[in-house]
Amino acid sequence: MSDSYKVSHYRQYPPGTEYVYSYFESRGCDNEGWDSVCFFGLQYFLKRYMIGQVVTMENIEEAAELYEAHFGDKQMFYREGWEHIAQHCGGKLPVEIKCVPEGMIIPNKTVLFTMVNTDKKAFWLTNFLETLLVQVWYPMTVCTNSRFQKLSIYEYMKKTGNTQWAPPNGVGFKLHDFGFRGVSSVESAALGGT
Repeated sequence: MSDSYKVSHYRQYPPGTEYVYSYFESRGCDNEGWDSVCFFGLQYFLKRYMIGQVVTMENIEEAAELYEAHFGDKQMFYREGWEHIAQHCGGKLPVEIKCVPEGMIIPNKTVLFTMVNTDKKAFWLTNFLETLLVQVWYPMTVCTNSRFQKLSIYEYMKKTGNTQWAPPNGVGFKLHDFGFRGVSSVESAALGGT
């Protein structure tokens, strides 16, 4: 799972490249006062798509056929790299990811997670996986928006004399989620409504 332009990137690294270290950050927001982000959603993507044996010879054959049809070129697909992962890494993705705790409020322009390959022959994998991992923007955006909306609701409740957070009268019950109706899939609804 990656953008199709990344398929050829393995050819573009300088000879001798062994490790690629990448990071993910929130670059900021133009809304006044929105100076932080609530980091949320990475664990779902790791558990759903990246843990355990995720690369098999069957997957490799399927991907090779798809890429050849898409690009009209058998050489575009990095079969050797994927076969190395299947045969020498047990089909497990040889990457290490470090992140801040989920749910933590982090200032904008601060690293939220990092990733590096742990097998020298899989240096190309780090940035190949970026497309999948940037999907964390959706649950993070929903979570961050909800947090700021709740803070706004709380400020107005304070001004009108109610400072409770708990239901039935508090802020925790004032922001209702109708997000399932307008999203692209059940998975999106689950990620955004958690």
